[in-house]
Amino acid sequence: MRPLRRLGATVVGLALLAGCVSACAGQSTSATAESPSASSAATELQFTATTLDGTPFVGTSLAGHPAVLWFWAPWCPNCRAESGQVAAAAAAHQGLVTFVGVASLDALPAMQSFVTTYGMGGFTQLADLDGSIWQRFGVTQQPAYAFVSADGSVAVVKTRVSAAELDTRLAQLTSS
Repeated sequence: MRPLRRLGATVVGLALLAGCVSACAGQSTSATAESPSASSAATELQFTATTLDGTPFVGTSLAGHPAVLWFWAPWCPNCRAESGQVAAAAAAHQGLVTFVGVASLDALPAMQSFVTTYGMGGFTQLADLDGSIWQRFGVTQQPAYAFVSADGSVAVVKTRVSAAELDTRLAQLTSS
């Protein structure tokens, strides 16, 4: 396992490391289940970030539209394995659901290399260098997803998602 890079808050770093140990080892933990109650996007989307290419991004730009935030790390084998299905889903739902990748736990060049290597350039990728967006959504391991409905509810899934489950969740987002 690669060493954890220093994040803005030690607590965030330790929580993310703990999640990676179980997620990267393929083990299931109680933290891998969907958030018990859907929360409101009003709070979660109150963030600003920078994309991997240096463009400013405002989280509230996602409000009122179905969106999926995919939380990943460049060195994570599960993220590498899921990258193809996420890129395909983003392309298939272009114009219906906004996809945003949220990379963390590494340096910008590694994040950029991941996007190039795994063909993830078809949708916005954020550089969450301090882990603050992950923390805002309660993400403690990767990969993870935040499904944001047009009505503002957010369901966070803190585990791998199969292609079939991703399709089901996307159908639910676009039908509401």
